[in-house]
Amino acid sequence: MKFNITTKKIAIAAAIAAIYAVLTIAIAPLSYGMMQLRFSEAMTILPVFTPLAIPGLFIGCLLANLLSPVGVVDVVFGSLASLLSAYGTYKLRNKILLAPLPPVLVNGVVVGLMLKYYYGVDAPLALCMLWVAGGQAVACYGLGLPLKKILDKHKNIFE
Repeated sequence: MKFNITTKKIAIAAAIAAIYAVLTIAIAPLSYGMMQLRFSEAMTILPVFTPLAIPGLFIGCLLANLLSPVGVVDVVFGSLASLLSAYGTYKLRNKILLAPLPPVLVNGVVVGLMLKYYYGVDAPLALCMLWVAGGQAVACYGLGLPLKKILDKHKNIFE
């Protein structure tokens, strides 16, 4: 990954961060908790198009998690999970059916652990992880892959 930082690249990453944060916060009741569905997670497909989505998604998640009921733990670990997920998607960008998988797996494990052990959700750990991973799968595969198909026609916006 080679970065030649320009104003346009900063703007693209910032736009991704802003859209992610606004989408997450706008549907806050669905975005936080054990049964969560972040429509913004469809954007985790963006590293397929550009590595600029990696910091954009990380910062967007960090901003959105400032309102999380889990608090600072979600700001730190949830945001780091998004960073790792975005990087994983970028590495799998040439295997389109696998590209949405890192956010499903990483967030399922990390957020599931946070819900169980920090937030105190009264459910088995495996169920916490599966609920989060299920919501992620809906967002990343059910919404993210159609988003990719739409954006395929407009790839040049990320250049």
